[in-house]
Amino acid sequence: MRLTVIGTGYLGAVHAACMAEIGHDVLGVDVDTAKIEALAAGRTPFHEPGLDEILARNVEAGRLRFSTSLTEAAEFGDVHFICVGTPQKPGSNAADMRYIDAVVDGLAPHLHRDTLVVGKSTVPVGTAAYVTERIQTLAPVGQAATLAWNPEFLREGFAVQDTLHPDRLVVGVTSPADETLLRAVYAPVLDSDGTPWISTDLATAELVKVSANAFLATKISFINAIADVCDAAGGDVTTVAKAIGYDARIGPRFLSAGLGFGGGCLPKDIRAFFARAQELGVADSLGFLKEVDEINMRRRLRTVDLARELVGGSFLGCNIAVLGAAFKPDSDDVRDSPALNVAAAIQLQGGRVRVHDPAAIDNARAVFPTLDYALDIDKACEQADLILHLTEWQEYRDLDPEALAATVRSPRILDGRNALPVERWQAAGWTVRALGRTFAGTTV
Repeated sequence: MRLTVIGTGYLGAVHAACMAEIGHDVLGVDVDTAKIEALAAGRTPFHEPGLDEILARNVEAGRLRFSTSLTEAAEFGDVHFICVGTPQKPGSNAADMRYIDAVVDGLAPHLHRDTLVVGKSTVPVGTAAYVTERIQTLAPVGQAATLAWNPEFLREGFAVQDTLHPDRLVVGVTSPADETLLRAVYAPVLDSDGTPWISTDLATAELVKVSANAFLATKISFINAIADVCDAAGGDVTTVAKAIGYDARIGPRFLSAGLGFGGGCLPKDIRAFFARAQELGVADSLGFLKEVDEINMRRRLRTVDLARELVGGSFLGCNIAVLGAAFKPDSDDVRDSPALNVAAAIQLQGGRVRVHDPAAIDNARAVFPTLDYALDIDKACEQADLILHLTEWQEYRDLDPEALAATVRSPRILDGRNALPVERWQAAGWTVRALGRTFAGTTV
């Protein structure tokens, strides 16, 4: 098929490359000329494992190309995927829909034949209804231009895997013909994996995505709230999480207590979901999401407080090494990064902060230019009074604490992700602290 993918950010670039990988002819479209030029040359503008190879292979094969023209997109495509961002609106919790609106207003006037437009962006429920009306008003073909909603469920660091081998495909459609067309688009995936296919109405498809994110955020904040209780009562949150995770009704995933979630999805999506509930008159039903958000943000303050305690009550004159800048490992995404938020807060309180990250230093420097950055771990930790482990990259888990002890000024580490082998660090003479845990022999 001839598909267009409009918006070539994190979601769109992955979707375009993977649709070409399963055999479609794909045109990616974006207003960012520099990004389009990089993608057309087979270079990804962000770090995502496995994407470089798929992108380069399909550009070279001619199945994937890029443009800045929506007119060209309308002429080329039989199915148009909208993959633009819906960030938090400035001064509000609501989603900013300007990029969705810009795509619709730019594409629809050029739709002169039967066309299916498919939204993949995360949007407030009800968006598809007004987008349908807008498209059919502006399109010369009128009601022959139809809309479906096909939410994405990508995890950064696993996006290629999640696109080529999804755990489910959800489509909101208004006709059997549109469902049949989308089944054809995804036929290679459905045929190879037996992926569950859920066909529903537009509003339900929109709600599936935001409900999934709200539930995940709630589960993370729940175990972080339990970590606070463990700190107060002398319990171990990792053992609590392990024990309750054996309950099939609860499960172990997303029960890792620590610094909390960040990134470009969960924080803004739960805020937008609550804002939409207010507009619909059911704010009381989602009021708990405000506390979920607040628990998450308090994790950063708690981490700063614990770090200050570890260095004797003040950061003045202290060297602080921060391991991690991305909001999660295997990504260079620093949007709403808890690690960078903590690093900046410590610097504001007088600490000399040096940050390391395997992939995200350039992006971090663009957002927090006043922080110091190091390209290797030893340099970041040189003469450190405290190390903060804030993004759980595998190379941090694999560090040799005995070798690192010779680099620092004081062998103290705060594990903000509860991911390090504590006994190994303690055996090497380190003072180790973590959120929601106490360790025998640890002193401050």
